[in-house]
Amino acid sequence: MEIEHGNVETTRHKSAYLACGPEDGPRIFFVHGWPELSLSWRHQLLTFGNLGFRAIAPDMRGYGKSSNYSQHEDFAVSEAVQDMVELHSALGQGPAVWVGHDWGSPVVWSVALHHPEIVHALANLCVPLGLEAGVDSIIEHVDRIIYPADTFPMGQWEYQFFYNENFAAAQAEMEAEPLKTVKLLFRKGDPAGAGHPASTAYTRINGGWFGPDGIPDMDIDLDVISPTEAGIFAEALARNSFFGPSSWYVNHENNAAFSAKLKPSQPITKPVLFFHGEYDYVCQTATGTLANPMRARCSDLTEIYVKSGHWMAQERPIEVNSGLTHWLISSVGYWPATEHS
Repeated sequence: MEIEHGNVETTRHKSAYLACGPEDGPRIFFVHGWPELSLSWRHQLLTFGNLGFRAIAPDMRGYGKSSNYSQHEDFAVSEAVQDMVELHSALGQGPAVWVGHDWGSPVVWSVALHHPEIVHALANLCVPLGLEAGVDSIIEHVDRIIYPADTFPMGQWEYQFFYNENFAAAQAEMEAEPLKTVKLLFRKGDPAGAGHPASTAYTRINGGWFGPDGIPDMDIDLDVISPTEAGIFAEALARNSFFGPSSWYVNHENNAAFSAKLKPSQPITKPVLFFHGEYDYVCQTATGTLANPMRARCSDLTEIYVKSGHWMAQERPIEVNSGLTHWLISSVGYWPATEHS
């Protein structure tokens, strides 16, 4: 089956989406992060759609052909969660499987916590439970051997505070030449980075992402995206601007307040799958303690370690798809009827 385009529009928001598979197949929602698109899940959409699932990947608010907004607070996690609730309601009945990555992960964690009735099971790539409650809640897990507090007080998360302190500068840097930005960001993981500070730790020290010379012009990493795909990402970011994508980083207080509506340390009892990126040195979960709160609060947790950087679904689609497939069969019991398989 082919990937198709669709839209769900309510009185408050329009979600554009890509989908693959029979419309009556069991639903899997794939939720992307910064600065991506529904296209980021192309490998998963085709695989699961052709297995008989109804695989759906929305453009999140501020991205692609979904609604964009002009106020920072419009990009709080609570707003994105409501978008997903409305999308779920419009595209079928009954609980679904939800899969998130990057900022899509805090959305998926929050859907499971605030709306468990629409969740059969959930999986997240790279970002464990925690960031949905604001960045301050994860600073205690910074590895102080790699990030001494006197140099990197916020560790690898320094860049998130740069957005709050210099939003206009951060936005301008990223959108000056979107294709260069895309080529720089979408790169496979490097095992040589282990034990060294991530580049994100230097953002406040350097007063910006790229320094006085601007964005370097790098070759496309063909192990992650193709030239055509890079062009699609860049065109969408140029059309929408980086205001929306960057605004996801300046809602930590709003996100903390949304999280605080729950009981402290509210557990997740639905089946959970988490993919660790062994070469993701910002979301450093393969080592250290960042994943421990997730382990404490998820009573049915499966963990998979992938030799990948942050863009796992695109860099290692076979590992991601096979891990999801095995988990859906062995731990969740969620599979298309015979006529769809």
